[in-house]
Amino acid sequence: MYRATIDLSQDEARRVCDAIGEEEAFGYPPAAAIELTPEAWQAEITFAEEPDAEALAAFAGGLVGRAVAVLVEELPDIDWVAASLAGLSPVAAGRFFVHGSHDRHRVPAGKTAIEIEAAQAFGTGHHGTTAGCLVAIDDSLKARRYRRPLDLGTGSGVLAIAIARTLRVPVLATDIDPVATKAARENAVANRAGPLIEVVTAAGFDHPRLRNGGPFDLVIANILARPLVMLAGAIAGNLACGGRVILSGLLTTQEEMVEAAYRGRGLVVARRLRIGEWSTLVFDDPRRI
Repeated sequence: MYRATIDLSQDEARRVCDAIGEEEAFGYPPAAAIELTPEAWQAEITFAEEPDAEALAAFAGGLVGRAVAVLVEELPDIDWVAASLAGLSPVAAGRFFVHGSHDRHRVPAGKTAIEIEAAQAFGTGHHGTTAGCLVAIDDSLKARRYRRPLDLGTGSGVLAIAIARTLRVPVLATDIDPVATKAARENAVANRAGPLIEVVTAAGFDHPRLRNGGPFDLVIANILARPLVMLAGAIAGNLACGGRVILSGLLTTQEEMVEAAYRGRGLVVARRLRIGEWSTLVFDDPRRI
């Protein structure tokens, strides 16, 4: 693991972090704006492999309009994700209660418990996008019974598990990252949903299992804003008549861009949820079932 840091102002740090998290050339790396003092901030970006410092400096410099210095350092070989999440408290989102093994005793009565340990896959429930999706799923499953759900960009598998545990129907879960799909399979088994969840490593809808598995009456995609826009046609084209789409992974400032892409495909906004700076958008196909 490698960490790149860039000294910037508050606005610059946030601008760089927002942009690089959506940049395919750098592999969509996780990034955070860190306050050192009220006047001094850093953009902190984490990479699985050593990044090109010059390319990163050129990218950041182009965003802020001046030359910047990039410091790249190799991190010690420890599980940083596990270390950072070890002390996190459980998360309640709608009927769902996402927790680690050390908090099994804290599951409230009447909640659907989903146990997710820290792993190399996005989605533990603590992030605003995952929590927003869980709330949207909870609301959606109260109103209707879906029979052919798709979790696109499944990460840890938590959303697919939530659907499978509630509806007891088969769920197709996909991710572009084989590390994520491995973690999702393991989490599905650990949460007594293994037989109901089929996990496939796939990019978008190019995989035969997605092409032949639709149309889907419920599609959840918790990825990033620009990939969501790029996938608008494919998602709408594989959505069953009267189906629902739940999207997240986007900032509140990116709502308009994502909403326009899906409205342009004939879908209508049913709900918007905001948790911190993150948004979850719910769309419906207005055609009658």
